[in-house]
Amino acid sequence: MQNLEALAIFVRIAEMGSFTRAAESLGIQKGRASNVVRELEAQMGARLLHRSTRSVQLTEDGRGFHARAQALLADAEALSTMFAGSEAPVSGRLRIDLPTEFARSTIVPALPSFLARYPGIELELSSTDRRVDLIGEGMDCVLRIGGIVDETLVARHLGALRMVNAASPAYLSQFGVPRTLDDLLAQGHRMVHYTPTLGSRPFGWEYPTGDTHAMLALPGSVSVNNVQTYHGAGLAGLGLIQARLSSLQPFLASGELVEILPDLPPRSMPVSIVVAHRQNLSRRVRIFVEWLETILAPYLER
Repeated sequence: MQNLEALAIFVRIAEMGSFTRAAESLGIQKGRASNVVRELEAQMGARLLHRSTRSVQLTEDGRGFHARAQALLADAEALSTMFAGSEAPVSGRLRIDLPTEFARSTIVPALPSFLARYPGIELELSSTDRRVDLIGEGMDCVLRIGGIVDETLVARHLGALRMVNAASPAYLSQFGVPRTLDDLLAQGHRMVHYTPTLGSRPFGWEYPTGDTHAMLALPGSVSVNNVQTYHGAGLAGLGLIQARLSSLQPFLASGELVEILPDLPPRSMPVSIVVAHRQNLSRRVRIFVEWLETILAPYLER
């Protein structure tokens, strides 16, 4: 148990990037945290952490040790709770990364019910649209929208998120409501361009053709590189947009946006839960993943 405790202290320091903050979160003295790491490094015969006056970072050896330590702690927790009933109390910290707009529109509004059911769980939510380093940033799991490019990660495919075409009522009153693909050009429609890197070539208007999808070049006066800004531009009547139904549902329900061309949607986006290099998930991670699936179910195509 002492060895597991040392691993838990090391993992918390690595994840928080600070001896002081890690010690405070664990309720121990900073000196004890420092001694634990020194003893671990002496036992391993390797430097695990780079220390500076501003931050603490994993060394290359430390990254590998951190991944194994996380796996061992997860296995230990799974072993200690293997005979616990489904209603047994669950507690502990979960560090999750979610796409920014998806967190705001769909996940965070549903969290009160989750925390009311599992008050012993402490959530640390990261919201970013970049690809996080699961090991280096100490994430328990990540919700990924789009393809999984790193084959070393363990991914559980949940389904695909339905996409919709939409525009504001003010925009449609000016340009008309398109009923066909030809109407987009004939009526002089414009789109809000989304591109991860400003200055790069816009993606265009995506539409289905046979078993695949194609792009139609539509003009537009505004290009953005942020999902929230993209939605805001659509709400402001700056052009047509294509986005996830889960994010636009409140605006469609309120009438701030109107779905158009429902028979010509862009391709659905695959969504997965991703963990790093381990199959044995802690009970609290499994509980969160199962809850997340129920929240996503109304928006997923299987």
